[in-house]
Amino acid sequence: MNKNSMNIPEFPSDECSSFFQFLSTHQPELTPNARWGHMGTQQPHHHELNPSPFPSPITHGTTVLAFKYEQGVIIAGDRRATEGFQIAANRMDKVFTTDNYSAMAIAGAAGPCVEMAKLFSIELEHYEKLDGVQLSCEGKANRLGQMVKANLPLVMQGLVVIPLFVGYDVKRQYGRIFKYDITGGRYEETEFHSIGSGGKDAKLILKERFKKDLTEQDATRIALQALANAADEDVGTGGPDPIRRIYPTMKLVNAQGVQDVKEGTIASLWETHTQSRMKEH
Repeated sequence: MNKNSMNIPEFPSDECSSFFQFLSTHQPELTPNARWGHMGTQQPHHHELNPSPFPSPITHGTTVLAFKYEQGVIIAGDRRATEGFQIAANRMDKVFTTDNYSAMAIAGAAGPCVEMAKLFSIELEHYEKLDGVQLSCEGKANRLGQMVKANLPLVMQGLVVIPLFVGYDVKRQYGRIFKYDITGGRYEETEFHSIGSGGKDAKLILKERFKKDLTEQDATRIALQALANAADEDVGTGGPDPIRRIYPTMKLVNAQGVQDVKEGTIASLWETHTQSRMKEH
């Protein structure tokens, strides 16, 4: 009996463990490339009067960071999204839980960024359902790198998506941080990293105050201070806003899984921080 008579499907088959690869093969119009790729080449409608020679501003997410503490990794991001020189949103979530032991944060074009985060979460769930086990921490980081690489055509149109990925390595029993470049290159950081328009300003605080074996409370406090410093220097980064109760999003990734830092905890730490600053001045 030959191969054709057995009707064996070619790879990737319906049993492919990569949902993203399956989607690219069978429903390519649903991938971020297809959904957002028209934006760089979109032409004005003929009925428009005096169309602008400049493209419409794209909503961007800004500063996110991650660093290790005694039990695992903390990952955090501000809430502001911008469109050119305007604030598009003050409550945007840039930090996402991707599975039981990993999370990612995004910086760049907001639409493709959020879609990548959601698609990556489905990718990990799809793999676990087909194979019966979770990907290793490094395997997750590699899968995300493949998705960033697939986004390269959108980067050429200005729709840059840069993720920051963290996971708790169950086998090695410690937290890990992975950063990426626009071509999908994956690099592991041993202590901390920050990206986005205010990433450099946030990193100044991390360099100054980071130390090994930080407690959970100290890690939360330093993350808050780093994002506040970025907001002071970068117009694209939103600082804590007690009046409207807008605070950064933070997640702890450790042996117990992914846990959200409660808004009340962040608010209390921010109040203590501002009172300390007022006494200094």
